[in-house]
Amino acid sequence: MQILLAEDDDGVAAALVEVLYDHGHDTRRVRNGRDVLTYHRSADLLLLDLGLPDVDGLDVLRGLRAVSDVSVLILTARGDERSVVRGLRLGADDYLVKPVRLTELLARIEAVTRRTAAARDTARAPGARTVRVGDVEVDLGARRVRVAGAEVELTAKEFDVLAVLAGRAGTAVSREQLLDEVWGDAHHAVSRSLDVHLTQLRAKLRRPGLLTTIRGFGYRLGD
Repeated sequence: MQILLAEDDDGVAAALVEVLYDHGHDTRRVRNGRDVLTYHRSADLLLLDLGLPDVDGLDVLRGLRAVSDVSVLILTARGDERSVVRGLRLGADDYLVKPVRLTELLARIEAVTRRTAAARDTARAPGARTVRVGDVEVDLGARRVRVAGAEVELTAKEFDVLAVLAGRAGTAVSREQLLDEVWGDAHHAVSRSLDVHLTQLRAKLRRPGLLTTIRGFGYRLGD
């Protein structure tokens, strides 16, 4: 896999490049946020530090999401709640706070890769269906959502969460199952990532009662 690493610390970057190489990943390292927008087209995944010297990493992510859906895993020392929530809302696929165990980093990379491949397979699948719940339409193949005929823009992760629920519309889906299917492994997923994306989904769909929380278990889309 082709990985783009945006990291200004030479020591950290060298260690990451070596580990990633040992696990079969070809990694290009850049120091500045501007370089991310130059080289992202050749990458399958971006490892993004937020403390870059020229542009704040969150601004880099915002600019990137305007032009690309490349997978993004934020890897930063910035662990405050506000930064985590902003990163996820801006479209990061995952968020890790330094220092991080290399085994966990590799597991997160693998999970993001599996999810991206699965989404592409779904989009290519013949007869991929559209799920309708009230006036909400979820096109699982085209990865598009319409509410009362108007298209609603979702981030890749928001759509992934909605797709799992839509695929089982009317049925309760456990929190663990959502974490496992969307993040690849419930044991490695950041639980609050799910909370952030569910909050965003409710706000964007603007249909109170459509997405029900089942206390102590999980969630259900529709009746």
